Amino acid sequence: MSDREALSLNVMESRGMEFEEAAPRVKGLKRFSRTFFGRKVVAFGLVVILALVVTAVFAPFIAPYDPYKQDLDNTLSKPSSAHLLGTDTLGRDVLSRIIFGTRTSLLVGIVAIFMAASIGMLLGLVAGYFGGLVYTVIMRLIDALMTFPMILLALTIATVLGGGLRNIILALGVSLVPPYARLMCGQVLTVKQNDYVMAGQAMGASNIRIMFRHVAPNCFPPLIVLMTMMMGGAILAEAGLSFLGIGIKPPGAAWGAMVSEGYRYLLTNPVLSFAPGVAIMLVVFAFNMVGDGLRDALDPRLRGAL
Repeated sequence: MSDREALSLNVMESRGMEFEEAAPRVKGLKRFSRTFFGRKVVAFGLVVILALVVTAVFAPFIAPYDPYKQDLDNTLSKPSSAHLLGTDTLGRDVLSRIIFGTRTSLLVGIVAIFMAASIGMLLGLVAGYFGGLVYTVIMRLIDALMTFPMILLALTIATVLGGGLRNIILALGVSLVPPYARLMCGQVLTVKQNDYVMAGQAMGASNIRIMFRHVAPNCFPPLIVLMTMMMGGAILAEAGLSFLGIGIKPPGAAWGAMVSEGYRYLLTNPVLSFAPGVAIMLVVFAFNMVGDGLRDALDPRLRGAL
């Protein structure tokens, strides 16, 4: 065999190896897509979330009226061609306030979840990796927080700090830390027993390098599912706090506050409460279904279980 033929054979073999390595990745992506979109309800949830994001981004262009402009001569009007969902007690367009309320719900949900996830993952990573006294102190603190129901803890913190967007995000962010810390700690306790982690320790790699380069990335899939499913819970908690008058302060558009304002008129003008209530229900349902779809796609052992 000539040198040229040997070189060509080596090139073909290397390309074949590349194709063989790329094939599982493509196959895995197809399997993920097929499993994730295997149920129509998951696709419906994804559509609702995309619609929520688009509405929040383009709210000033979508809303037919200024959501904060009062029209005291046109209060509590029924749905009509001019106001598709009527007006509230101050004459503000209900549809416009629901559209702008998507910004509040999405902002609170995203920021609170990422805040809780960041703190909880870090605490769980440190506790699970070092163990011993560090584990005991951190996990007993998490257990103390878990003795309070999430909504009660958020209500207490929000009451102490006062209402407002920033304080509500802070209250929800702190109250949602325990689930992430416990899940991350459990994942770390499993992952750190793997051979590649022990090999890194034997080679003298620093704890920080092993934790953030080898341990943490292998713990993310279940945490991503938890973040998606708890996004709906954060939005629902914000709506509950706003309903109680501790959440977003007037004249801010918040779905929970709109439900609270409209429930007094359930018999005469029920759309004032039903419209924002349906918006809350759809968004929470959508995030739960998408999170369930991600769980099915990322963890085959739980596939098909609600």
